[in-house]
Amino acid sequence: MTKKFLINFCVFILMIINTNAAGTGDSNTSKVKSDYDKAVTIIKSAKKYEKKGKTEKAINRYEKAQKLLIKSNKKKPLQADTLNYLGFTTRKLGDFKNGEKYYLLGLEIEPKHVGINEYLGELYIVTNRVDLAKERLKVLESCNCEEYNELKEIIAGTKKSKY
Repeated sequence: MTKKFLINFCVFILMIINTNAAGTGDSNTSKVKSDYDKAVTIIKSAKKYEKKGKTEKAINRYEKAQKLLIKSNKKKPLQADTLNYLGFTTRKLGDFKNGEKYYLLGLEIEPKHVGINEYLGELYIVTNRVDLAKERLKVLESCNCEEYNELKEIIAGTKKSKY
């Protein structure tokens, strides 16, 4: 009886220790942001600077975000969201050709990705390929989302795209 009690007691203590250790580990890892999450935060900051006309600060942020996204893509390759923002930052830095490549790769993975379709449509407008932009709009038609309206306004010329 004592031996059985001791074994059960030890198992119980080990379970408590493991539960506490797992809880501690989980909370610590949830506080550590991934490169992708850091990049998204930086992109939001860059967009704010861009709206304020602080182009140099925006460009610095886009460059920093792009580096983090490249690292993220190496760690977890071929994630549509990562490719979307890689395309976005690359386009914002003026490299339309490679931005388009990232977007198209993302669409191979997730053809109806809302962000990619909108941003690729914007790229097509800036590069004077309106018919291709309209194809992206068609994909977004049934999404009932702001990205559809944004792209529609840009195509119609009622809203300016900032490249």
